[in-house]
Amino acid sequence: MRITKVTTKTGDNGETGLVNNVRLSKDHPRIVAIGEIDHLNSFLGWSISECSDSDLRSDLKDIQQDLFNLGGELAMPDTQHLLLKEQRLMFLEQKIETFTEKLPPLEEFVLPGGIEFSSRLHIARSGCRSAERAIVALYKKEVGIALHIKYLNRLSDYLFSLARWVNLSGGGKDEEWIHEK
Repeated sequence: MRITKVTTKTGDNGETGLVNNVRLSKDHPRIVAIGEIDHLNSFLGWSISECSDSDLRSDLKDIQQDLFNLGGELAMPDTQHLLLKEQRLMFLEQKIETFTEKLPPLEEFVLPGGIEFSSRLHIARSGCRSAERAIVALYKKEVGIALHIKYLNRLSDYLFSLARWVNLSGGGKDEEWIHEK
């Protein structure tokens, strides 16, 4: 696909098109889900701008590719050609284990924040949860791909673990939620 024109004016009436040329309202659950994936991907790109570790940067850019693949599948609702692969779920699970082994155990919930990179990853994580909720809402109305929900669920765990690891590695500390006992 080659994008030759950014402004098409075809969305000026509140609709947008899927890959199969079907037009949907911009508030349709499928379009909302695609938008949430885009939002997440933008947060992730913003986070990457703080990353100086080349291996981690590569991993995060691969995740951005995964998110484009997931969004592409959402834009092609009748496709049998899956772009997002099960191996990417296993990649996230392995990375979560790796980071978790390097972190102190949690006693309480952790407040989002810390050093800049960690804080940005927490924003990406919360964006991931929003994307997951949007896809769950879509798949309550339409048949969906189970891997999408699993991937986003695992990605939010990955981003949480990574945010903690980045914060501690960068000299920060977990700020725990303090609640009345």
